[in-house]
Amino acid sequence: MQLLEKEVKKEKIWTKDFALICMANFFIFLGFQMTLPTIPLFVQHLGGNDQMIGIITGVFTFSALLFRPNAGHSLESVGRKFVYMLGLGIFVLSVGSFAFISSVILLFFIRCVQGIGWGYSTTATGTIATDLIPQKRRGEGMGYFGLSGNIALAIGPALGLSLYGVTSFTVLFLIASSLGIIAFILSTQITYKKVESREKIKKARFDLFEKTALQPSILLFFITTAFGGIASYLPLYTEQEGIAGIEVYFLIYALFLMITRAFAGRLYDRYGHIVVFLPGTSLILIAMLLLFWLPNSFILFLAAALYGLGFGTVQPALQAWAIDKASTNRKGMANATFFSFFDLGVGIGAIVFGQIAFLFDYDYIYLTAAFSIFSSMAIYLGLLVRLRFVSRPH
Repeated sequence: MQLLEKEVKKEKIWTKDFALICMANFFIFLGFQMTLPTIPLFVQHLGGNDQMIGIITGVFTFSALLFRPNAGHSLESVGRKFVYMLGLGIFVLSVGSFAFISSVILLFFIRCVQGIGWGYSTTATGTIATDLIPQKRRGEGMGYFGLSGNIALAIGPALGLSLYGVTSFTVLFLIASSLGIIAFILSTQITYKKVESREKIKKARFDLFEKTALQPSILLFFITTAFGGIASYLPLYTEQEGIAGIEVYFLIYALFLMITRAFAGRLYDRYGHIVVFLPGTSLILIAMLLLFWLPNSFILFLAAALYGLGFGTVQPALQAWAIDKASTNRKGMANATFFSFFDLGVGIGAIVFGQIAFLFDYDYIYLTAAFSIFSSMAIYLGLLVRLRFVSRPH
């Protein structure tokens, strides 16, 4: 018994390489989060409307989506380091080029390139983190890893919006690009897992997703559609309604995301997704309904807290669920599948919500998002019923 306890204690999460991948993830996410609320403002600056905002937001995520399967296969054949550094390099160059764009059409094409870099880098970083975390502590470890992105989220949008108020878009995008360069430098110091032999790789069939990761990924899709509505339109919505505090919204959201990292991953490791999914999605549903109502800044901040608690509880559990059932040589594809559905939800949400904003108004975006969250909850309940029925002795 004592020997078993010693073996568990030896399974450390916080190694040098894990700390490096978390720091690299922080800086690339910080650069990305700076652009998240400011790209819609940049589109308006270039003369685009709400529909164009949705298209330019959506094309980024669809571009990432198209290249994720290739990234997943490349992680197993070419290696983690090459895929990660390639993605970081493309992302840095594309964000830096925003500083010199003067037309919406050119922005559209550069956003496609940015999506490719984002697809490669984020698929790789999730897989690299998975390699470094002990299997029995995967939920907890992925929660800590997600914390690096959450801290960036706490700083990035507010920093981007603050820079937008005091300087030019050129300076803003160059700063965001320089943060990606820091991530690139850190990535060179990581010891990466070696790929399997070429003979084994040739036997692997070419496909577009990992089947064992489909269930949690489909649930995630309906949840991240709401993310597309918040990232693209909430700054414009609050400005239209004359409600102050959008920078504070993103800060509160990120802080409550971080609070969940103290317990959500451990709950998943101990009890599974059944204890975290429905409570988490219920909080997100309430947050979307509050944003639909949105009478004042207090409700805006309350929605941020509930959304942060809900998404922070659900997202790492779904990612750990997606990875756990995949075989060792399919972890890269499992991560690619998970993030592909993440991208698909954000992209479809941004485009659909752009049309809703154009035809109706910004508040209906969040009513539609609430329906999408409810759909995820209904599908999950259906999976539980089906699982119980199948496992019942006949």
